[in-house]
Amino acid sequence: MLVTNAFQHVPRGGRAQRGPSRRTVLVTLSSSAATALPLLSAAPAGASPQRADDLLYIGTWGQGQVHAVRFDPDRGTMTSLGPVAQASANWVTAHPYRPVLYVAGAEQGGFVRVFRIHDASGALRKVGEVETQSAPAGSGGLSFIGLTPDADALLVADFAAGAAATVPVGADGLLGPVASRVQDTGSGPHPRQSGPHPHHVVLAPHRKSALVADFGADRVFVYDYDRATHRLSAGAPDGPAAYLTAPGSGPRRLAFHPNGHTVYLLNELTADLQTLHWDATKGTLTHRQTLSTNTPGHTGVTSAAELAVSSDGRHVYTSNRGESTLVVFSVNLGTGLLTEVQRVPCGGVTPWSFALHPSGRWLFVANEASGTVNLFRVARGSGHLTDTGTSVAVPFPDCITFRVRAGTPGLTRF
Repeated sequence: MLVTNAFQHVPRGGRAQRGPSRRTVLVTLSSSAATALPLLSAAPAGASPQRADDLLYIGTWGQGQVHAVRFDPDRGTMTSLGPVAQASANWVTAHPYRPVLYVAGAEQGGFVRVFRIHDASGALRKVGEVETQSAPAGSGGLSFIGLTPDADALLVADFAAGAAATVPVGADGLLGPVASRVQDTGSGPHPRQSGPHPHHVVLAPHRKSALVADFGADRVFVYDYDRATHRLSAGAPDGPAAYLTAPGSGPRRLAFHPNGHTVYLLNELTADLQTLHWDATKGTLTHRQTLSTNTPGHTGVTSAAELAVSSDGRHVYTSNRGESTLVVFSVNLGTGLLTEVQRVPCGGVTPWSFALHPSGRWLFVANEASGTVNLFRVARGSGHLTDTGTSVAVPFPDCITFRVRAGTPGLTRF
């Protein structure tokens, strides 16, 4: 497994054939000019590291680029900085307090590349690379990377190889050699489920278990996690514990409620959202509720994509790619059960992913097929979403992460 670091520098799926929606695009350059811009070079020595706004980094599906956007959270304005790195970008995530960005690739080898962020300009400089696959795998590459709550390890979902991995993160944000790798098993009835395909990895609140949503196996696997060594293991002699979904569900995303014993599971192929009970002592999941993210009488493509829980635990957000909608659910704080409260168009086509701003006031949607990142306002109290009409052009956006300005509450990735 390859690990490279430049220490000297450190202090999916079909696309709908529709054009972008006619939104207000707040950019300093036209979208065509932004796309044609050369990559931002590293800022000159002596440039001020201070910034007034946050930075958004956006992966692009099949385009081999990472784009950046500057965001003013007070005024709700976005300014495109264009492409800032040439790298396959199935998923991107930023370190919560170091100026470091991690980029997961789609090519064989399961590469995670590390970039140093220059805050004043938004420029990226590659400072490291880790190869997480131990053997050649099929197409698709990595589907997710995310940091542990301590930001001391990276959790990796290797869709192509059917495995999950962990990679230690140093105090400087650089990656060490792969610490562990576990192989999922199983398949499903859908043509895309010929074998295991992990899509998401999260740690349980007690940080002794890792849950893996496996799209191909129709299971959520529960692995033991050693916080000291960052290693995943099967635990029981007969393999990891597993929660089984209905055949052909395609588990895609998991999110823990702040209460620590409720887990939400979004299934891609059936576009339903499940509420599960998490027993930390036994390491098991139990079904409690299933709700559809489709409208009643839905026909055509069925595909759910993204899931997030508000920081106060009062609302759950999902995206539906088949209907190009965002669906909001209220949470009963006593039971953790859900009630649908809003369904709105996503502002474009195919909401591949979205991200809640750490302030809780904004939600950004990566509309992959229409090539836009659209901004929604989140209402305090009700949690309802309002399309601001503001967007930026990004080719085939697939995920969004934040580098927030000083004083902004820390980012939580879902």
